[in-house]
Amino acid sequence: MKKSLLAAIVTVAAFGAAGASAATLDQVKQRGVLHCGSNPGLAGFAVADDKGQWTGFDVAFCRAVAAAIFDDPAKVRFIPLTAKDRFTAVQSGEVDVLIRNTTWTMSRDTSLGLNLGPVNYYDGQGFIVRSSLGLKSAKELEGASVCVQQGTTTELNLADFFRANNIKYEPVTYASAVEAVKAYDSGRCDAFTTDASALYAERLRLTAPDEHVVLPEIISKEPFAPVVRHGDDQWFDLVQWTVNATINAEELGVTKANVDEQLKSENPEVRRLLGVEGNFGEGIGLPADWAVRIIRHVGNYGEIFAANLGPDSPLKIDRGLNRLWTNGGILYAPPIR
Repeated sequence: MKKSLLAAIVTVAAFGAAGASAATLDQVKQRGVLHCGSNPGLAGFAVADDKGQWTGFDVAFCRAVAAAIFDDPAKVRFIPLTAKDRFTAVQSGEVDVLIRNTTWTMSRDTSLGLNLGPVNYYDGQGFIVRSSLGLKSAKELEGASVCVQQGTTTELNLADFFRANNIKYEPVTYASAVEAVKAYDSGRCDAFTTDASALYAERLRLTAPDEHVVLPEIISKEPFAPVVRHGDDQWFDLVQWTVNATINAEELGVTKANVDEQLKSENPEVRRLLGVEGNFGEGIGLPADWAVRIIRHVGNYGEIFAANLGPDSPLKIDRGLNRLWTNGGILYAPPIR
């Protein structure tokens, strides 16, 4: 009797988990459009033009998820979110996924009812100052005022850095990055701090960008990752493997231009990636050609980086840690097998 009861409980629990696991994907398919939380406006990562067309590195990954599901990267509604509101929007179901230069930390991963990962951009926090100050290091900012966005890991990292180096400073906090940058530009602060990638983007907002310099210190680890709700493992897997597919595609030399030709490849890794062998899409609720859809419409990781952040963009950020592990970086995706 006890065994039968236990078996029944396990069966019901498994059925409930299976039902929950497909909930988000089913909702997205029924709705016909992905709801993706994005930055309200950060050059290179997420920007909307005057016609409401979104472009950027994070935007491309939102479009990659839509491409995997619908074979159409345009089936995305971008919902701009402040740093303060972004997690609530995921928790409430306002967005299906948040892809918005968001740092993966333990507290966010374990106390907010959220799952983060995988890392799609490795960053670290830095400082920008006026070149006229002649500073060579952030450790020379004794007594300085520093503009920073509140409600972010940036604010905590700032306090940790000055405390660890026994340096006095004045934090000047603002609700948004736009406000913080404007305050710095107007002379309210001696320095502005945020993720190093964003410093290059925010410098473009300044009245005289060439009169400002990014200091060499990187004071933190900022692994950016997509965010979804707890309790929907299939959806989490789908988002994870969308990012992983772009990384594996770059490593295997599969691009937007050659993906159709690569369908004829004899390389077993390429064949599994593109769904010619096996049916790995089944595990994430998608057809066998899910990765082909992503690459054909959005490109591989290297193409996404180059177009939005790298040499083909106004920011011209060096890939650094975001190079493939085979090319001196730490970018690495699990294999499809």
